[in-house]
Amino acid sequence: MAKSIVSAVLEKLSSFLMIPGEIKRNFELALALEEEIGKVIAHFQDIQSVLQDAESKQVKDANVRNWLKKLKDVAYDVDDVLDEWNSEKLKSQIEKEQKEARNFPLLKKMRNSISSFTFQTILYYKIASKLNGVNEQLDSIATEKDRYKFGLEKVVEEPRRLITASFIDDEEVYGRCQETEILVNVLVGENSSGGGLKLPVISIMGMGGIGKTTLAQLVYNHSDVECHFDKRIWICVSDPFDEIRIAKEILEAFKGESLNLVGKDNILQENRSHVSGKKVLLVLDDVWSEDATRWEQLRTSLKHCSPGSRILITTRNEKVAIIMGTTSSNLFLLNTLSLEECWSLLSRRAYYGRTREECENLDDIGWKIAEKCQGLPLAAKILGGLLRFKRTREQWQNVLDSEMWDIEEAEQDLFPPLFLSYYELPLAFKQCISYCAVFPKGMILRKDELIKLWMAQDYLKGVRCEEMEIVGEEYFDELHMRSFFQDFRGDELDSGIMKYKMHDIIHDFLLVLMKTECVMLVNHDSEELKVDLSCESARYGTLIRKEAAPTEPNIFRFRKLRSLLIDSSYHDTSSLRLYLPRLFDQLTCLRTLNLSNGLFRNSIEELPDEIGKLVHLRYLNLKNNKKLKELPESLCGLCNLQTLNLKWCDSLKELPCGIGKIINLRHLENDQTNLSLMAIPKGIGRLTNLQTLSLFVVMGNSDTSSLGDLQNLIHLRGLLKISGLGAVCDVTEAKKAELENKKGLRTLILDFTISKGLMSNRWQRDDGRLLEALRPPPCLEELEIWWYSSPTISANWMMGLTKLSHVSLGYCLHLKSLPPLGKLPSLESLYIGGMSRVEKVSVEFLGVEREEILAPSSSLESPSLSVIAFPSLKHLEFEFFDLEEWEDWMPLTSREEHISIMPRLCSLTINSCPKLKALPCYVLHNTSLKQLNISQSPTLSERCRKETGEDWLKISHIPSIMIDSVRIQVNCSSVEEFGVLQFQPLHSSSLSSKNFLKAFSQN
Repeated sequence: MAKSIVSAVLEKLSSFLMIPGEIKRNFELALALEEEIGKVIAHFQDIQSVLQDAESKQVKDANVRNWLKKLKDVAYDVDDVLDEWNSEKLKSQIEKEQKEARNFPLLKKMRNSISSFTFQTILYYKIASKLNGVNEQLDSIATEKDRYKFGLEKVVEEPRRLITASFIDDEEVYGRCQETEILVNVLVGENSSGGGLKLPVISIMGMGGIGKTTLAQLVYNHSDVECHFDKRIWICVSDPFDEIRIAKEILEAFKGESLNLVGKDNILQENRSHVSGKKVLLVLDDVWSEDATRWEQLRTSLKHCSPGSRILITTRNEKVAIIMGTTSSNLFLLNTLSLEECWSLLSRRAYYGRTREECENLDDIGWKIAEKCQGLPLAAKILGGLLRFKRTREQWQNVLDSEMWDIEEAEQDLFPPLFLSYYELPLAFKQCISYCAVFPKGMILRKDELIKLWMAQDYLKGVRCEEMEIVGEEYFDELHMRSFFQDFRGDELDSGIMKYKMHDIIHDFLLVLMKTECVMLVNHDSEELKVDLSCESARYGTLIRKEAAPTEPNIFRFRKLRSLLIDSSYHDTSSLRLYLPRLFDQLTCLRTLNLSNGLFRNSIEELPDEIGKLVHLRYLNLKNNKKLKELPESLCGLCNLQTLNLKWCDSLKELPCGIGKIINLRHLENDQTNLSLMAIPKGIGRLTNLQTLSLFVVMGNSDTSSLGDLQNLIHLRGLLKISGLGAVCDVTEAKKAELENKKGLRTLILDFTISKGLMSNRWQRDDGRLLEALRPPPCLEELEIWWYSSPTISANWMMGLTKLSHVSLGYCLHLKSLPPLGKLPSLESLYIGGMSRVEKVSVEFLGVEREEILAPSSSLESPSLSVIAFPSLKHLEFEFFDLEEWEDWMPLTSREEHISIMPRLCSLTINSCPKLKALPCYVLHNTSLKQLNISQSPTLSERCRKETGEDWLKISHIPSIMIDSVRIQVNCSSVEEFGVLQFQPLHSSSLSSKNFLKAFSQN
């Protein structure tokens, strides 16, 4: 971590060597500033050359850890000074542009110029003074460095790697029976042809200590494997990947003696001749290298093995497995042990030599200690070995109560294998994964949110002008492939959100690395927070509020915090209002601040003006503060702010007028504020870095933003909801928005309601022309249209959206017929609700052209040429409510029966359609349909009644049928195969039907 920070600071320092012209007028000041910067650079460059060795030694040497802490503290301080310098220059530039735009008289302009120069001079004197203090500290650190005799980077001794062999004692292994059976079958089973590959590669992948080598040993020594192969060879590869050494070991396995061969070609030729015609199993244990060229020539020399030969590798990195030629079907991600297996492994060692009575006395504590291992076999072995020498319950209880990083044996034996994985990471990855120590253990992490937090700490440096978010995606995916993150599956409703967890042991390891930089504070039982004085210079903090009103929070002692995450999942944020002014006044180094509220109705109601003092702030999370009504104008002085999260702040009436000054803002997450937010201020169009703007409210007056202000926001991506479109009468404004040019948009929600307090100019409105002008980009995937007032939807662009997978049409109260959505080739889910004037759904809805209807089926040469409407549709929902007029869902005529309709339909929901008479035959006879839900539609309900209904025999093949909230048929196996156990609404709009009606009545 120290090397990452020093490298980042050095990179920034080089850009500050160019002293601004206005300062060069003051020769003395310019000289002093250049001298101090030059000294800092020289110090850091000298120290940088030994940092790799220092970081490898810190795991076992507390003195080295302390030296690195001092170095990191100074590097952080320099980074803060440079960021302060940069922030002031940026703010000055913004103010200068604003003053120039106001066209002041010449005399006032001169006064402003003199004032600006004076301010800049004072700032640079202050910067030079701070850097002078830094250099004094670096002098001391450089002197101390020489005591440790660190090796230079080129001669650094790498961490020791364990050399493995094929031997194993089966009695020492618990679990892995199923995994062994699967892998043995892959190697020797009847279906082990390798998918047509000449020499298939099977990979066992997982984090360090999870048992990859053990599983490979079990498979290698299995009797079926011994009999199946002519020759089995075990090679511990480790790092670096030496193809010559591996080739020699293969030859030695065949010849049974050491070889004196020299020359790569001679060795590989000899290799080829020995494996030719033989069925070989080659196990390559502990592979790290991502250099494909080293592997390719060796693999080529092995391809003359007889069919059925296999290569089995173990690795921590999915990328390595892919480079080695592993296909997805041959990649085995090794999971942790069950609690029972972990206990068996731990207790075998811990209970060695004890009586039955002693064991029974310790069982209850032992099981809890086994839980600490989180299924990691290496942890169970180490703790089991430790407990063997703990004779009393008190000693066992002490192990249970200790954090893993406080146990000496864990630090000596468990963490070094994890350090190998960390050691192999590039510098940027080390920063990103180390930051994750700030999260509470077991926390569910959202990928997109984590990337924004990394971005706020300035970890994401792209090449080739890549966006930071794209770099973050690449970094995360690499760390995920290296087993630092595990997939986490929540409930089905969140299936679209990428969530992950970190194994507890990895989290413990990171806390060891970040011991003095990361602080976790928990207040409870009205006790004062106890603080380790050695951690007062911590940079990353988490405050878990288990008490609603803490006593004087010791968090104020950590004045150098760069990240503060306040966990309010136990109590709402309202009690924080007393402390926020002081917090903002004292913790001025913050780059990340999370003040999000839990699922509570009560919250803070305002942010104090002191928020403007957090000049370094890049990430501010205010999510779920449901009573927050406004944001202070001082917030607009935070020119570094990149992410502002206002989700579910549903009392927020307006954004600050000067929001256009936050020129580095990239993510304005304001979804779920549409019932309160009145408008978007003017100036939003200046935020040309914006990538996320969840909600854009159109007010329709000159004091707020108009649709045309979206024009310059070309980087918008993901979701965009535009509400208040009912107030737009000028179609040219919609054209100015140029939505079509925003190639990153994937979801577009168009809400044609009118903002609160405005009278409807319905006689001036033409929603049809407005919709046509709001042409989205062709890559759009989801489209929702609400409260549209024209009688038809005839936007020419809609049928050209070939990637559109979801459509919602809601409360289009004047719509008389449905658009031809059957033409959309990728449409998978469709919601239609609240259509008061639609009386029938006819063949036009299918999107079939007249000539296609008239074409006789005999003229079609093959089934592949038949007409298909809704070719990809899986989920369909109609929700028309009691006053609706829909009576007929028109069946096909004999001339239309050659049309294939909804061949992939899985679920159909009909809700509140009281006048609908019957379902068409193409729905009733649809064999792909797995779920049917009918409610508040009496005629349909009667026709589909079990056994007695007129249509029962036509629908009885459907596995899951629900009529008026009663499940009258369920075939569990079919439903589970379908993957959904409950009916769920398809529409993804941010407002439910009930809330829409509420909003409509308010308007």
